[in-house]
Amino acid sequence: MSQTLNASTLLAVPMAPLLGAVLAGIFGTQFGGNWIGRRLTHSLTILGVLIAFILSATTLKSVAIDGARFNETLYTWMTVGGLSMEVGFMVDGLTAMMMCVVTFVSLMVHIYTIGYMEEDEGYNRFFAYISLFTFSMLMLVMSNNMLQLFFGWEAVGLVSYLLIGFWFNKPTAIFANMKAFLVNRVGDFGFILGIGLIAAYAGTLNYTEAFAKAADLSALTLPGTSWMLVTVICICLFIGAMGKSAQFPLHVWLPDSMEGPTPISALIHAATMVTAGIFMVARMSPLFELSETALNFIMIIGAITALFMGFLGIIQNDIKRVVAYSTLSQLGYMTVALGASAYSVAVFHLMTHAFFKALLFLGAGSVIMGMHHNQDIRYMGGVRKYMPITWITSLLGSLALIGTPFFSGFYSKDSIIEAVHESHLAAAGFANFAVLAGVFVTAFYSFRMYFLVFHGKERYDQNPDAHHGHHDDHHDDHGHDSHGPHESPWVVTVPLILLAIPSVVIGYMTIDPMLFGEFFKDAIFIDAEKHAGMKELADAFHGPVAMALHAVTTAPFWLALAGVVVSWYMYLINPAVPAAIGRALRPLVVLLENKYYMDWINENILARGARALGNGLWKVGDRTLIDGLLVNGSWKLVGMVSALTRKLQTGYLYHYALVMILGIFLLMTYFVWLNK
Repeated sequence: MSQTLNASTLLAVPMAPLLGAVLAGIFGTQFGGNWIGRRLTHSLTILGVLIAFILSATTLKSVAIDGARFNETLYTWMTVGGLSMEVGFMVDGLTAMMMCVVTFVSLMVHIYTIGYMEEDEGYNRFFAYISLFTFSMLMLVMSNNMLQLFFGWEAVGLVSYLLIGFWFNKPTAIFANMKAFLVNRVGDFGFILGIGLIAAYAGTLNYTEAFAKAADLSALTLPGTSWMLVTVICICLFIGAMGKSAQFPLHVWLPDSMEGPTPISALIHAATMVTAGIFMVARMSPLFELSETALNFIMIIGAITALFMGFLGIIQNDIKRVVAYSTLSQLGYMTVALGASAYSVAVFHLMTHAFFKALLFLGAGSVIMGMHHNQDIRYMGGVRKYMPITWITSLLGSLALIGTPFFSGFYSKDSIIEAVHESHLAAAGFANFAVLAGVFVTAFYSFRMYFLVFHGKERYDQNPDAHHGHHDDHHDDHGHDSHGPHESPWVVTVPLILLAIPSVVIGYMTIDPMLFGEFFKDAIFIDAEKHAGMKELADAFHGPVAMALHAVTTAPFWLALAGVVVSWYMYLINPAVPAAIGRALRPLVVLLENKYYMDWINENILARGARALGNGLWKVGDRTLIDGLLVNGSWKLVGMVSALTRKLQTGYLYHYALVMILGIFLLMTYFVWLNK
């Protein structure tokens, strides 16, 4: 079979969701006169994503089995000097895997949305947005150059802004989408600086051409400094990833983004958009491998995020926010793996996490629907009796999340912990502690949520907000009886079942080729002499079954089990314990409730400081120096000189004669003095 892929087929992958988004966005909304109804709108968009998924799956088969590759420019937009700005695709193992993850999760979310957004007035608009997001994400992961990467990067950010603020009459949603937009602009500023430095010193935006000049870049320093140019480039690029993938301290936007509808939490903030930064760093591995400073920086940031964002999940009572902080923590794990030069492990966890975290978010949405839009887990309990499919799929997702042996999350999460343990970077000690402690924390908050929602006594009548809705108050109860929980319709439960399957088996099936085979052989570069962690992992790997059986003798397994047991005791057996611990550790609880005061720091120090700086530049720099001194000062000086010279020009002859005589006298005096 041919070792190249068909360009037209690849082009159809992003174009199919785009076409669905355009048709739904124009003809399914007031903008185009509402020509098509709800059924046709969701049918067109689902068909577009289904086509993209089928083509992505066939592409993955060709790449994985037949060794097919594609790296070509499809369209040259413009050429400025020697710099070409192009649209093109690079399809290898990394891209093909991302294409399948994006399209499969998007397809599940599209189907799920039929049930979840059933009564929403913006039904057609929502389908247009999520299809447009799918197109944007596919353009990002399929790009073969940094211009197209940046286009996809900004496009997913724009659609995220639209979706977080989907309920635009809701003040909290508007605040959340503006917060996401502004925080991501901070990261994107660093990202575009990194791309600009590559363009300036490598003279190209094409991946392959830039990576070919990586050795030359490593020999340069940033002008005027002693900093390695490649270190500055990598840190700037990673700052972009910190914003998009919500790494500390640019993580503050993601929990608030839960103000948007639940389907976008699963699609954007668990499985796809927030993993764009992880994908980008893995794609840029030939550059990152040249700077241990950048890798240490990445590892520290990831370790902080993995551990400290997990702590915040412990005290959350909103079911979606618990899962949101879990997402932050798991993104930290992926980032730590990137810092350890275990890029394939990071994207392996990206893939497994996409399935079980999308499952948990959609499961949370199903619970919210079944509980008539109550999101507070303190007023749930015993839901498993009423929602058996949601219960069993959520349990499978939780087991995958905490790294239960044989589940998909186990293979990727344990590989990260081992890769960090084998790393010889300076930051590896702290990172190793963080990822190990994070295992207990993850198990504790995950099963705290699970036990409070699905087990224990029913607490529905204790909810002070009963019958008043909650965060998702733009929905009604879909015509169901409001006296107790109920299972969700099939359009909600089928995606849960289909996501639960890979959440259980995908890690077992793919760990060997993805981590120790040649699946990423030409997509990810590792300097094995400097960073031998992956080689050491390969030497210790004896198959997925042996790895799972060996796990029961390792610290992560017992830490996870301890987290589950402690959670079970505290929230099912002796519920008085959490309250007593909360009273004893009140200062710590207040710190966590205020999210380490990061929002306060951003609003009262950084934002006010920026505002004060802006006012200072305006009042002192603009109004006083530029307008006052340069502009107004110049004409005032001219006016003063003119007024003085006007007094000397009187028009009287005797005045001019007197001045001439005085002038001659002064000149004579001067020359006499010189001759002495």
